[in-house]
Amino acid sequence: MPPKSIGERPMTAAERQARHRAARAAGAPVVRMRRPADHRGRARRWHDAVAQLTELQSQYAVWLEALPDNLQDGATPMLYGQFVSST
Repeated sequence: MPPKSIGERPMTAAERQARHRAARAAGAPVVRMRRPADHRGRARRWHDAVAQLTELQSQYAVWLEALPDNLQDGATPMLYGQFVSST
C-alpha cells in the first residue's frame, strides 16, 4: 500500500528530491524501515522453535543415557535430567 500523498496531487521527482534535501539540511533524523530477515509467520516460527526444542530434548536424553556411571552425579547431568524428565 503506497503512503498517502501529502498534497492534493502526487509530488514530482524534483519536488520529492527538494523535500529530501531540505530535510537532510535541517538535520531531520533518517528513519529506515527494514523487514525482518526472517520472513516466516509467527505460527511457523513457533512451530519451528518447538520442533527444535523437542530435538534438543531427545539429544539430551541420548547424551544422558550414554554418560558413564561415575559422571551421573555431576551438576550438568542433573540439569539435563530436568529437561529430559519434563516430557
